[in-house]
Amino acid sequence: MINMENISREQAVARAFSLQVSPHRFLLGIIGKPGAGKSTFTQFLLEQLSKEFVAILPMDGFHLSNEDLNALGRRERKGAPDTFDVANFVKTLHEVKSGIGTDIYFPLFDRAQEASIPNAGLISAQAQLVIVEGNYLLHAQEGWSEVRSYLDESWFLNIDDQLRIQRLIARHISFGKSPEDAKAWSEGTDEANARLIQNSAKNANYVVRLD
Repeated sequence: MINMENISREQAVARAFSLQVSPHRFLLGIIGKPGAGKSTFTQFLLEQLSKEFVAILPMDGFHLSNEDLNALGRRERKGAPDTFDVANFVKTLHEVKSGIGTDIYFPLFDRAQEASIPNAGLISAQAQLVIVEGNYLLHAQEGWSEVRSYLDESWFLNIDDQLRIQRLIARHISFGKSPEDAKAWSEGTDEANARLIQNSAKNANYVVRLD
């Protein structure tokens, strides 16, 4: 464990506010299980901060394509650690960490299309705080171990698991899965990934209580 302590949502906002005036570009990792509300929480933080100097880099844009996953026999496990282009994600983190003064483009994941859109996201040259959001930022296997070295600080989002799974099922349904398939995926593939993510929580600097 690094220095893991529990903080409230309000304390997290105050902490983020201080980080956006860091003397160097600061990379803050936001980690959580599927359905924990990472994107919602990240957008909430952004609304409290100076948008001109803050950028968001979601890990989801680095999903391997469905065609590649089919070829690798991993389509039914989409969302697992080995279904992402980790090498390209690490390369982008390196560019972000060292590239202040330069606009950096990155892929964004479109849930409606179940596909990543190249160069759809932008980290502007003047961004001082970059919030990196994703499941496996503290994962230590399958090429992910390098990711942690680029993060100046990491927060793990803590939420009631029953509520999280309910939200996850609703999200899958909203993007086209039947209620039966949404429940099966949420309690199967997603929960297998959730256990891996929970194992990495001990490496976070802070746990943010969301419930």
